[in-house]
Amino acid sequence: MLYCILLSAVSAFNHFWFMTFSTGLSLSEQVHQTPADMFKQPGGEAKISCFHTIPSYNRILWYKQTNGELQFLGYMNINTGYPENGAGLKIEGNANTDQNCTLTIEGLTLSSSAVYFCAASLHSATYH
Repeated sequence: MLYCILLSAVSAFNHFWFMTFSTGLSLSEQVHQTPADMFKQPGGEAKISCFHTIPSYNRILWYKQTNGELQFLGYMNINTGYPENGAGLKIEGNANTDQNCTLTIEGLTLSSSAVYFCAASLHSATYH
């Protein structure tokens, strides 16, 4: 029997905060993620890229959504990735404006089928 894993990717501002902005330019137009979806076989790996065009934002957060539940996967702060422990993930690249941040999901299983998305945020040294 052949199983395929479907991974979908959407930017967080498009998916969750679209209705938040009533006037002006929506941040959803400034966070981009590729590819939109992919099919992979179990055991392989999947790479999803995210970039934003929001001046001074320097953090990318990654999430996985299955059955309406949200799971935080980790984040990239400027150019250092911080994946959650034991998640089988790599977060690489750069979270600054107009740079690519890549989430790599290793050792795909059927439970890897989900919607994955990124969000851009501002990291401030005044909070941790």
